[in-house]
Amino acid sequence: MLLLHLLLSGLLVGLWAVGAKAQARVPAAEPTEHVGTEVCGRGVEGSVVPEAKELRSQNGVLELELTFRNVLSATGEMRFCYTMADGTEAPTLRLAPGDTLILHIRNATAPGQNSESLANRPASAMGHGMEHAAATQQAATGNACDGGPMSAFATNLHFHGLMLPPVCHQDDVLKTLIQPGDAAFEYRFQIPADTPPGLYWYHPHPHGFTSAQVRGGASGALIVEGIEKRNGALAGLPERVLVIRDQDLLHPDAEPVKTDSMPAPQVLRDAEGDVMNMGFDGGRPAKDLSINFVPVSFPEYKPAVISVRTGEREFWRVLNAAAITYLDLQLVVKGVPQMLGVVALDGVPLDERGENVAPAILWQSHLSIPPAGRVEFIVKSLPEGVKAEFVTRRVDTGPAGENDPTRPLARLLVTAEPAEAPTHLPGNQNAGAPGGTKNTANEKGGRALRELPWLGDARAVRTRKLYFSEVAERPDDPSSPTKFYITVDGEKPEVFDPNASAPNIIVHQGDVEDWIIENRTRELHAFHIHQIHFLLVEWNGVPLEEPYLRDTVNVAYWDGQSKDYPMVKLRMDFRDKRLVGTFPYHCHLLEHEDGGMMGTVQVVGQAVR
Repeated sequence: MLLLHLLLSGLLVGLWAVGAKAQARVPAAEPTEHVGTEVCGRGVEGSVVPEAKELRSQNGVLELELTFRNVLSATGEMRFCYTMADGTEAPTLRLAPGDTLILHIRNATAPGQNSESLANRPASAMGHGMEHAAATQQAATGNACDGGPMSAFATNLHFHGLMLPPVCHQDDVLKTLIQPGDAAFEYRFQIPADTPPGLYWYHPHPHGFTSAQVRGGASGALIVEGIEKRNGALAGLPERVLVIRDQDLLHPDAEPVKTDSMPAPQVLRDAEGDVMNMGFDGGRPAKDLSINFVPVSFPEYKPAVISVRTGEREFWRVLNAAAITYLDLQLVVKGVPQMLGVVALDGVPLDERGENVAPAILWQSHLSIPPAGRVEFIVKSLPEGVKAEFVTRRVDTGPAGENDPTRPLARLLVTAEPAEAPTHLPGNQNAGAPGGTKNTANEKGGRALRELPWLGDARAVRTRKLYFSEVAERPDDPSSPTKFYITVDGEKPEVFDPNASAPNIIVHQGDVEDWIIENRTRELHAFHIHQIHFLLVEWNGVPLEEPYLRDTVNVAYWDGQSKDYPMVKLRMDFRDKRLVGTFPYHCHLLEHEDGGMMGTVQVVGQAVR
């Protein structure tokens, strides 16, 4: 259990077919007016945390239209959002393995009237590589699959964690670009029948501008159903989906609320304009946080409210949809951390080794989640009236990292009749799939259909080394924008070029490889790869035997002195036949990804051996 202990203690930080099935269709969004709601609205500080609207597949199909919008808030913040026809924002999409998702995306952003706030931000804050991308991207063709002008308002969608083909209309982010005013663009794919049940998510991924769009609020949860069939301890539990986002500080010039006689620390900012790591807890954070769009802003940190029923266990699914903020979550009762029962990471139940392995629950006192990470856990029952807080603790991101201090997210109101009653997971493990039909493809949560051996038992055919590095654009001026790199060992560091003719790495479908990822910088980085999950097999030279798959993992920062760099060794799984094509890997601190810390891997046909 060494690896998961490290992760959670904060040290690490198809082909589609619809057939003749009846479809559940959500009314299409109009491209102009909303109905009785603020565009890209936000909640009131200190209010009850709302559950996002849930859209469930019916008879194996979920079809809907979302409109991608932007608005300049009264405080000068550029917001982005996905809305339905009635203004509902960021719905949670719920599908079973084998279901088809048909998602129409309309880009209704208005660049002209709202672009000033982005134009006035440092280039580094929006994406250091964007000038290069804009200069070299091909001209618009009217076909989103062929790309087009790279701009702050062109967009696309990434279905984070799902094992989908990296092709247009499914999960391609390298070429697909939907321009403002384009006709609605269709994403259509089938959730693979062997997809583990758990929490995934959707967000935009236009290189150079991903951070601004995600930080502006464009993200939503996607749940693959059936986790209670894999773990009977979850059957019938109340379920909450909590999406934690970050955003620019609402009060950037405010002083911290004084808790003692110590003066407020000096505020230092990095080249991206974010508050740097203070080296100790407290001070001004780099970003404000929100929980299901209820802001918890500096310096008062007025917590949101989660209303829970007395004496009832709950199942929480938490997504860190922040652009750059790390979380270290804890539930505190009367000052005492409570144990949380982790059942899944990054959309995958804890133990994927085989049918004869008992469902796992790992009880931890706090849970470290990098940007893009997900954790699903059981919250123990609480007595009525008890004082409980859901907080994120300080994360040490390194001398060159951003400041992520301890702060509250929500207080728990424990009553006999909660104000917001959550939905419940099915109580019978043999219950049918959502919509009332039995989905035999997911009788055992997807694991029964897996034909490939457990990844930990597979032999790696080769080992590669990659490393994170960064340098000031003008070395004689540390305040100049930073260039971020992820480099294959032996190659020259280069910022990512979205129009490069060749991938950085070529692998063969059917192979398993070991990748060593080193961090040669003074700040924490989070490695993520699209399309696949991986197994962490080594941490700073220590072999590990952990049966937990992930799609995002932290690599600790370098101390500036040691001859050896912090590293992780990952067992990369390229065996899935659906994944032939080219897709990216990158740091999921999105300012870093936008700034060039990204590469591509091309999966080609099986090697002849």
